[in-house]
Amino acid sequence: MPLPWLGPLLQRALQGPQAHALLLHGPQGVGQFELALTIAQAWLCERADRPSSEPPCGVCASCRLVQSHSHPDLLVLLPEALREPLGWSNGADDDGAERATKKAQPSREIKVDAVRLAVNFAQTTTARGRAKVVVLHPAERINHVSANTLLKTLEEPPGAARFILSCAAPDALLPTIRSRCRSLVLGLPPAAQAGAWLAGQGVADADVMLAATGGQPQEALDWVQQGIDAASWLRAPMAVAQGMSGAFASWPLPRTIDALQKICHDTLSLCVGAAPRYFPVASLRRGAEPAALHAWMRELNRVARHAEHPWNAGLLAESLVEQGRQSLAVGTSVHSAP
Repeated sequence: MPLPWLGPLLQRALQGPQAHALLLHGPQGVGQFELALTIAQAWLCERADRPSSEPPCGVCASCRLVQSHSHPDLLVLLPEALREPLGWSNGADDDGAERATKKAQPSREIKVDAVRLAVNFAQTTTARGRAKVVVLHPAERINHVSANTLLKTLEEPPGAARFILSCAAPDALLPTIRSRCRSLVLGLPPAAQAGAWLAGQGVADADVMLAATGGQPQEALDWVQQGIDAASWLRAPMAVAQGMSGAFASWPLPRTIDALQKICHDTLSLCVGAAPRYFPVASLRRGAEPAALHAWMRELNRVARHAEHPWNAGLLAESLVEQGRQSLAVGTSVHSAP
């Protein structure tokens, strides 16, 4: 397994009741996509003496085809914006030529044409005789029309077709889709195991970055690769308290908004006597008015919905940091543990 904490989940997926559709759901950044691909590889594995409940062998011709993204019986559906980050740029592409012509932003949705392609793929004869497997990630990115197109196939699946849907927001899926899938829940990995994995990836102060992302190790690694390390994370609350928006100048705007939301959350936690979740206590300020913090959080939540395509990211970040400074201005002393 590429991620050590996925081993027990893979075992549960392969040893449990077999179904034509499997729904993997849990927090982002814990390996949903990697688990989905490994399950698909196991379903397609051709090693003759391998029990179906065991992991894929990794060395047969089918496994090598999956690993090289060229298996004729595997189709991976991803939003265009996720294909390159996930290393699957040769996935189904229903709008690449159009985007190149119009120079549009990569789509963050799985569009209906891609789902129709998957349905047609599932109905064709297998090339290697095992199964036809469609991996759809993240499933919450399909719109209503695409969901209805998929639902028809899930209701009456072709004999050799199997589907793996992974998502972080199962409530965003149609109830009829959820009801036709066997469900497998992914939780956060043990902190010690996730921290050791991050350290093995070269992440310094892995425990700080793991807390910063709410225990999601893949998310923590993404942050570090984007230039957000433990030192800059620990400085963030003080930067907001001092109105230093320049501290976030090199951060992608969605990361900045996420950090501000977490500073607000943890400061509110201190206001009610609860422990902070994302920052060490010593890095936070106390004494702010909860009403001001709630107003700041409402504004952060509002702009977060449009953070991917702002009119002016710099001015927006500066405005949000200034609102944060005003919200934190009531208290001036650093909160320390008793």
